[in-house]
Amino acid sequence: MKIIDVELQKEAEQSYLAYAMSVIVGRALPDVRDGLKPVHRRILFAMHDLGLLPTKPYRKCARVVGEVLGKYHPHGDSAVYEALVRMAQGFSMRAPLVAGHGNFGSLDNDPPAAMRYTECRLQAVSSAVMLADLAYDTVDFAPNFDNSQEEPRVLPARVPNLLVNGSSGIAVSIATKIPPHNLREVVAGLHALIDNPDITVAELMQHIPAPDFPTGAHWTPFTQILASGGIRDAYEHGKGSITVRGRAFIEGNDAGAREKVLKPSIIVTELPYQTNKADFVAKVAALVEEQKLTGISDVRDESDRDGMRVVVELSSRGGDLSGNTCAQVVLNNLYKQTTLQSNFSVNSVALVNGTPQTLNLKEFLTNFLDFRCQIIKRRARFDLRKAQTRQHIVKGLLLALADLDKVVVTVRAAKDGAAASKDLQQEFGLSPEQADAVLSMALRRLTSLEAGKLREEEATLAQTLAQLQSLLGSQQLVLDTIKRESQEIADKFGDSRRTAVRMDESGQLSVEDVIPNRASLLVFSRRGYIKRMPTDLFSVQGRGGRGVSGARMREDDTVEEVAHVMDHDTVLFFSPDGICRALKAYQIPQSSRTAAGTPLTQARPLTDLGKGARVASIMSLGEFSDDDFLVMLTKNGLIKRTPMKLFANVRGSLTAIKLRPGDELMWVERCVADDSVLLASSDGTVIRFPTSQLTPQSRVAQGLKSMVLADGARLVGMSVLPAGLTAPEASGSETDEEPLDDDDQPEELADSPVPSLLLVTENGLGKRVPLDMFRSQRRGGKGRRGIKLNDGDSLSAVEVHASNEEMLLTTAGGMMNRTAVSTIRRSSRMARGVNVANLQEGDSVQAITILRPNVED
Repeated sequence: MKIIDVELQKEAEQSYLAYAMSVIVGRALPDVRDGLKPVHRRILFAMHDLGLLPTKPYRKCARVVGEVLGKYHPHGDSAVYEALVRMAQGFSMRAPLVAGHGNFGSLDNDPPAAMRYTECRLQAVSSAVMLADLAYDTVDFAPNFDNSQEEPRVLPARVPNLLVNGSSGIAVSIATKIPPHNLREVVAGLHALIDNPDITVAELMQHIPAPDFPTGAHWTPFTQILASGGIRDAYEHGKGSITVRGRAFIEGNDAGAREKVLKPSIIVTELPYQTNKADFVAKVAALVEEQKLTGISDVRDESDRDGMRVVVELSSRGGDLSGNTCAQVVLNNLYKQTTLQSNFSVNSVALVNGTPQTLNLKEFLTNFLDFRCQIIKRRARFDLRKAQTRQHIVKGLLLALADLDKVVVTVRAAKDGAAASKDLQQEFGLSPEQADAVLSMALRRLTSLEAGKLREEEATLAQTLAQLQSLLGSQQLVLDTIKRESQEIADKFGDSRRTAVRMDESGQLSVEDVIPNRASLLVFSRRGYIKRMPTDLFSVQGRGGRGVSGARMREDDTVEEVAHVMDHDTVLFFSPDGICRALKAYQIPQSSRTAAGTPLTQARPLTDLGKGARVASIMSLGEFSDDDFLVMLTKNGLIKRTPMKLFANVRGSLTAIKLRPGDELMWVERCVADDSVLLASSDGTVIRFPTSQLTPQSRVAQGLKSMVLADGARLVGMSVLPAGLTAPEASGSETDEEPLDDDDQPEELADSPVPSLLLVTENGLGKRVPLDMFRSQRRGGKGRRGIKLNDGDSLSAVEVHASNEEMLLTTAGGMMNRTAVSTIRRSSRMARGVNVANLQEGDSVQAITILRPNVED
């Protein structure tokens, strides 16, 4: 034995490369021509060889697996059976190639029955698309593993099966994942390429817009592809990520006789391609148990033979009367946290001439078209040879029939068959094949009728030969044949798209999509603590109640203000130094009713406020137009009106107002030019003037004088009267003089639809005064008396309101009382009011917040 010295590194590289290519070419990657891996090709060929046609009875899968193993695929039987099963699964293949009889698995990843129990045969589409041209010498054959049989190197597919059914596989250092497509669309794209060889991928996408996954029902597209750049990337470059979303909808159920509300459920009827339904249900249950998914009370699988149905029951009715707001948020969370929405990563790698290549959409179709042209030409040459051979025989028969008596004499005079054949060749000029055909004629062929049939056959063969020669000589006729045959396949086996394409969505869920847009209260304190809590934590109480604790205040801390917002709102934060910052309401940590809150400096972008920072006013930005303004009021009484559009895009911080030394920004409200503004001072004086008296100013302006204050008085509030609620003007001319007290005015007034001004004192007395009792004045006046105060009491807050609204009263100690405004008496300007809150000793009213029905759910 001779020993050959070989360098280890070189031998390892060569051996590993040989192994890698063997796996790539012989197992893992599909061929671009027929879209099949070797094992699938061998299964179909073995079934065709066994005669398991669509019109024949089913045969045991074990018989097919044994045939494949024994003749073509010397690997494990489980690999062959798994490949056979997948070709029979309607949820795996867009156009299944095998018809299965028995248990072939399910979407729950249930295994198929053993191959000794299941049966199979070819699907009609397999025979028509993959195997119809196999007998016409259209493809090359190669010896099998032991040289005992021959197998086709590729099947003569009539349509691009690799695009129709897709493929996936992992080889050595290379992988492929090609999505399935709609048969009709693929054929349309192939025709477009034939008509215009210079067509672009973008133009092809007009015919093949997206993959078509086999998960939806036949009558309607269920699974959704959220169109984004991933589809174009996959089609143009061969790689991309496609967002696929299952089918789910919100269904309302009667909650029962005692509960007269709708309790919705989320019904899932389709999952994305290759998603395990059992794993999906288990994942949802686990997320609920871990409290990563909230609002779900139960999840169960009600699927049956009629289709999939997974029910996700909600635990509450959510943000509106039907529960759709809450249900939509839960559904968005299912999209984000489970496989109900997933990404299909396309990696279009296939074998081209035995070499793995990454292909775009046009290259898929171009390679198949070149292959199909070869198939058509090889089939035509086969038919041409066959027709020429038959024509040669027919000519010999006709020549013999023309002088039949001489043929008979020649044959009878011959010693044997060989001699007879030789004599016929010499006497009539026949070829050996023609002479043998003459000797093989039956007596019935000697009749005149048979002679006529031969002449007709000769004419038909001449016409066939002319057509075949024309076909071989014209590329356009070859392409027309491909179009005609592929269209026949599409018409016979094509169906409607099962996957809808939504071009208006990117598939990316924003934070707002998974957070309910509920009404909340933002509470912030003098020492810089803020928190967010739902409004429904406070039930409506009667007038004069003590309320409930809304915040556990730290020592030497008091509530500054309470704002009513929606969780999705962009909220503007104005600090006393005149600086504006913005963030989403949901970014404020939600706290319990009794919690103290979170320091402002821990909420971005408020981190630059510094320790002990305060907020003077907060306001929801919402939607606005060029007619909207912000009106700002400082502690020293300077007021200005600034266009709201200047605060549309707050990045970090910006200056809202330029302050004089010793002054602070205190109140900010939203208005339009036709609105009116009402200011109130601690001595109970109120002034009303139209905002049109405030000339629009820039952000850095200081403002104008608003109101003349009495000695010792200070401003305590500002409220805007919308133009749509403008009350009739009181009689009399504009004046800045304070009228004499009318002690004979009635204490209580009848209720009316006229808007009122709600005034509440520090000691908890409050009343509603009709706005028509406050005439418009010039800016900078003294105002009019709005409430008569007891000794030691002072006005604390004012708000314009409508009679159908509610009020949330907040005390400095953190107590909150939610009260219907209609329970507070309407009184004249000189009335003292009624007790609206039962305050604890040492506590005082700090703020009132109107809960408007059009804001709250």
